[in-house]
Amino acid sequence: MCGIVGYVGHRSAVEVAVEGLGRLEYRGYDSSGVALVGPGGELAVEKRAGKLANLRSALMSRSLPEATVGIGHTRWATHGAPTDRNAHPHTDCRSRIAVIHNGIIENFAELRAELEDDGHKLLSETDTEVVAHLLERHAADGLAEAMRRVCRRLEGAFTLLAVSADEPDVVVGARRNSPLVVGRGEGESFLGSDVSAFIAYTREAVELGQDQVVELRGPGITVTDFHGAPAETRDYHVGWDASAAEKGGYDHFMLKEIAEQPRAVADTLLGRIGSDGLLTLDEMRLSDQELRDVSKIIVVACGTSYHAGLIAKYAIEHWARVPCEVELASEFRYRDPILNRDTLVIVISQSGETMDTLMAVRHAREQRSRVLAICNVNGSTIPRESDAVLYTHAGPEIAVASTKAFLTQLVACYLVALYIAQVRGVKFGDEITQILDRLAGMPAKVEEVLATMEPVRALARSLADERCVLFLGRHVGFPVALEGALKLKELAYMHAEGFAAGELKHGPIALIDRGLPVVVVVPSPSGQRVIHDKIVSNIQEIRARGARTIVIAEEGDTAVEPYADTLIRVPAVETLLQPLVAAVPLQVFACELATAKGHDVDQPRNLAKSVTVE
Repeated sequence: MCGIVGYVGHRSAVEVAVEGLGRLEYRGYDSSGVALVGPGGELAVEKRAGKLANLRSALMSRSLPEATVGIGHTRWATHGAPTDRNAHPHTDCRSRIAVIHNGIIENFAELRAELEDDGHKLLSETDTEVVAHLLERHAADGLAEAMRRVCRRLEGAFTLLAVSADEPDVVVGARRNSPLVVGRGEGESFLGSDVSAFIAYTREAVELGQDQVVELRGPGITVTDFHGAPAETRDYHVGWDASAAEKGGYDHFMLKEIAEQPRAVADTLLGRIGSDGLLTLDEMRLSDQELRDVSKIIVVACGTSYHAGLIAKYAIEHWARVPCEVELASEFRYRDPILNRDTLVIVISQSGETMDTLMAVRHAREQRSRVLAICNVNGSTIPRESDAVLYTHAGPEIAVASTKAFLTQLVACYLVALYIAQVRGVKFGDEITQILDRLAGMPAKVEEVLATMEPVRALARSLADERCVLFLGRHVGFPVALEGALKLKELAYMHAEGFAAGELKHGPIALIDRGLPVVVVVPSPSGQRVIHDKIVSNIQEIRARGARTIVIAEEGDTAVEPYADTLIRVPAVETLLQPLVAAVPLQVFACELATAKGHDVDQPRNLAKSVTVE
């Protein structure tokens, strides 16, 4: 989950590294550091615990070489507390080699014991430091060959970057099960955890494969496998620029990303109809017959993406008429799921690097199941290892708590459900067109919601001293309730729980106390009259026990008015599409409440944007 940057070229390496780390700080912000190699072969390392501002202050007070080669790191702590000593980069005994790392080296304890027996002095508690000392052993072979030899001994998931005072014009990187992308500039080259690290300088990128080592030497880029054989890569152009990763006048990235949701939803819908009038996906490597043969679908995801998957189940079963299960990726392969060639596994990941989800992809493919990925990042690992891909086109999402990624994942799930329905012939073309037309109207509906959020912000500020908020929903409103609770946990550090409203009397109603805020997501009375009436009864039950009822209901729903202490209106839309509008007030609510508490909305404690370790 850490962020890494590498640079070789003609610019100030420290400026490139620190700017890149600023764009990657969402990946981890426990500590940060840089290593610079001067033209005379001097190695300068500076690192500080805490956020990037601490490193910036340290660099300003220090005399640094005029280096055009360097690496930078922002950390999400795994092995060792977030201290100056455990911050990256780490160096060898001679302080001639510096290394940064994203991931976990699973056999580091064995390697550390071996190195210490050999006389090496390791100073930190991290798994990363062993790499610097292993590289020292093979330094005479050159940094790239040393990296290949070391990688062959490592177990686990890792991205590694290294520089050496003995090779002042080189940065070497390596990856296994962890993200690394190359940027190709004019007379310069870049490395980063993702393209946002270098998007201010170039939009031309090179996609690396598994178990590859890359050597940057000025504009030259050499890629091999771990044994030194030339490796295949793929060049691609990044479809967004640096301005997309800036705050654009908003106080927080999260506020900007909430406001970007109408455009993100519209972009995800763009270009989905082919010249033949049929729905298409981005990359389809499955035949229509293979999709017709599918007897079961399993949706696999984590966190917010899991909630999108729960909603996908309703759409897939209703529109495509295929049995669908939804699994947490972290549990999927450990419960020995029943998978075969007739199973379609749909995986959802914003980054395309989520380690639990990636392992689920590999397990599914080992069992000969087909895999379809929904992802936001072109060239990331999960889409590359899947049989089919639908990209969400949300653009960069910097805030750790996901907003526009969630809405675009929902749209992608709807599109996948309709695509499967189209291929299997369970919906006529005009039926699919009608649903797509309704989807095309959703950006305007989201815009309507955003324009009416000031009362929600005021409500959030009034609840800043509360210790607990409960969320209730039925049908697709239940996953929305789960997502609302997750947002409040992530941002406000409050106890928040989402429940299926029908389960209220099976235990959760015991939590209701006088004044307890309870948010209720109410389905449309026109689309789901039975469950609408039942949830109105639920609202009456909790209000009778003293709860403070906060009700999200569509315009024109008068039945809820007598029982809502606070009523939040959203546009009336088709039942299955309601999450696209109902989730937005909950995002605004959590963001404003966390701000009122004085929390860092973009970088909540203990969290990182992309979970690239299990």
